[in-house]
Amino acid sequence: MSRGLFAALRTTLDHAGKRVKAVVQDVAIPIVPMISRPSAVKRVPSRTTVGQTDAKASVKSQNTPAAPLPVHAPEEHIFANASGRRRYLLYVPSSYHGQTVPLIVMLHGCTQLSSDFGTGTRMNAAAEREGFIVAYPEQPRVANMAKCWNWFNPEDQQRESGEPSLIAGITREVMASHAIDPTRVFIAGLSAGGAMAAIMGHAYPELYAAVGVHSGLAYGAANSVSSALSVMRGRSDAKRPAATVPPRPRLPLIAFQGDADETVHPQNVEWLLSDVTAEIGKPDHIVSETGQVTGGHAYTRTVYRNGRRGVLAERWLVHGGGHAWFGGDPGGTYTDDLGPDATQEMIRFFLAHPKKLEKAAA
Repeated sequence: MSRGLFAALRTTLDHAGKRVKAVVQDVAIPIVPMISRPSAVKRVPSRTTVGQTDAKASVKSQNTPAAPLPVHAPEEHIFANASGRRRYLLYVPSSYHGQTVPLIVMLHGCTQLSSDFGTGTRMNAAAEREGFIVAYPEQPRVANMAKCWNWFNPEDQQRESGEPSLIAGITREVMASHAIDPTRVFIAGLSAGGAMAAIMGHAYPELYAAVGVHSGLAYGAANSVSSALSVMRGRSDAKRPAATVPPRPRLPLIAFQGDADETVHPQNVEWLLSDVTAEIGKPDHIVSETGQVTGGHAYTRTVYRNGRRGVLAERWLVHGGGHAWFGGDPGGTYTDDLGPDATQEMIRFFLAHPKKLEKAAA
């Protein structure tokens, strides 16, 4: 995040005195993190061939040509509950005819639209190719002037409260209207959307099977605007309210982070990992490998395993990467097409981690 943006946010706070979320007018102060300017991200023709990497690290993402464009536009829906209403887009692949399929819920970053996020991540094209459904909840300006998810607000960090209740409601609505496999429902997001995805994994562990966080922040990392600004700089001074800590189990996590990110400090991915391993088990087997996208970024992929629970988390640290979706389409905003392909790696991780449903008592 630029110094100018930090200054603008401080000015906003000075004028407001404190952050106020008006119930009647449904207006909120612009919330961080803002995504870095597109000019800060290099734009070159996509390259997805990997030089040195473990073949087991991915199923297709590094060695296949770009997926074809979606054959149709997403459907538009509205969901409402006591916490408000949200528009969401739903991409249903042309191969869907009522058979059981996975669902991925995608949460955009600040200033983005759901349609833009679908284009930039190429998730609709992946859904068309792989045969899953994608839902894109959209944050309106009346809820946040920068269209950020309010990830730092305590009431938006809790189960059946605020924005989590809306996102969970959208998830349940799609599950009710389509043949969704309840063991393969996943959630992912970028930046503020990544922070909200982490919250959703904590608040609704029975609803989702795994979580993807791209350039985001840990659950409960901030509880005010000032603590949000601090944690984005790599300083954690927020105290997580005990009342917001949900019961176990925690969910497997895949996280992407650029080590040159000037908007969300790379320390945040370490806090994400610490949060997961502290709750679902300490890793007893950690394996790291390095790779290089030809003509693009080098990266380090680290897998954290526990002998009893399996994979706890997978971290992709992209060297020289900034605050943008890696391997994304330049036709969308805030993408870095120098790779690696975050979309395909998340899909691989998700499909490898279905939820284990408890057997009913005899």
